[in-house]
Amino acid sequence: MIDHPTRDAAFGVYVHWPFCLSKCPYCDFNSHVRREAVDEARFVAAYRREIAHWAALAPGRAVSSVFFGGGTPSLMTPSTVGAILGAIDAAWGIEEGAEITLEANPTSVEAERFAGYRAAGVNRVSLGVQALNDADLRRLGRTHSAAEALAAVRVAAAHFERFSFDLIYARPGQTPAAWAAELEEAIGRAAEHLSLYQLTIEPGTWFERLQRAGTLVVPDEDAARALYDLTQEICEARGLPSYEISNHARPGAESRHNLIYWRYGEYAGIGPGAHGRVVAEDSRIAAATEKHPETWLGLVESRGHGIVEREMLTPEEQADEFLLMGLRLREGVDPARYTALAGRPLDESRVASLVGDGLIARRVGSRLAVTPAGFPVLDAVVADLAA
Repeated sequence: MIDHPTRDAAFGVYVHWPFCLSKCPYCDFNSHVRREAVDEARFVAAYRREIAHWAALAPGRAVSSVFFGGGTPSLMTPSTVGAILGAIDAAWGIEEGAEITLEANPTSVEAERFAGYRAAGVNRVSLGVQALNDADLRRLGRTHSAAEALAAVRVAAAHFERFSFDLIYARPGQTPAAWAAELEEAIGRAAEHLSLYQLTIEPGTWFERLQRAGTLVVPDEDAARALYDLTQEICEARGLPSYEISNHARPGAESRHNLIYWRYGEYAGIGPGAHGRVVAEDSRIAAATEKHPETWLGLVESRGHGIVEREMLTPEEQADEFLLMGLRLREGVDPARYTALAGRPLDESRVASLVGDGLIARRVGSRLAVTPAGFPVLDAVVADLAA
């Protein structure tokens, strides 16, 4: 591997399966609904070709994590998952004990596949529960009930030593008392990890249209901040502190794959709309693939990959990304790595000012970390530091 300031942050592979049964009204991910059955064999062949292309871009790596995201990866058959993992292993080699995560909808139909996914090599699932009451699940456009979700959590626990699930808070009409009760129930069901996301209204989503029309009202900034603070307080007290803005885990149970992103490691992005970052030619390549599934498929079949954006990041761009990703973590960043990437140190006067304002703190070993007060204004903190 080419020497690089973040070379020790591990190498992962992200695989995007872009298909869903329906489009959730809050979702702006690259997901697509198809009424006809997806030709999985054809897509598997394309994934194999794109994996080979990425292996040529980033040879000699050892894969420490694979993440199947979407879309809804649990719509894939276990044999498709196994075939893709086999191609990744053949291209790079998957390390013994690597984390292999698959995102899944917590429906009874998809939970029936968990044993097959385990046999195919998946050892961790991430369930999109989102809420633990049926009224809010309907508002969020989810196709499962709360009872079905909790049943899927039990099935996941029976097949996987490691599992996680997501919840969305700051939902319309949600009170602190209701969220506290729901969160306590979730912690009681979670073995080691929870992802807790504040509802945001993304451009182009159905929720944005409803908000513009005045028919969707979400908690205001102060109410959302109170829910965020309550989330941190309860999770900390129950042994699942945040290790990243929206992710909580028992010590040692953090998502290894996501840590690759946040520690600015390398990762290949396979499938429609996937992004990747790998080091080559003494720099870092940022690449993205075609988003439309069938268009991506045609590109891969005609030329061996679906990459439509590729650029060599400048030292300044790499340093900015390093800050943006690393400061999401409670552990923070090593300023020496910023200096190695940017070719210049952080402005000490800006650091001192942010420390004085209580937005960042100096940690052991000279690391810089955002404080609980700074997390809600993280973008502003990063912009100030990077200026």
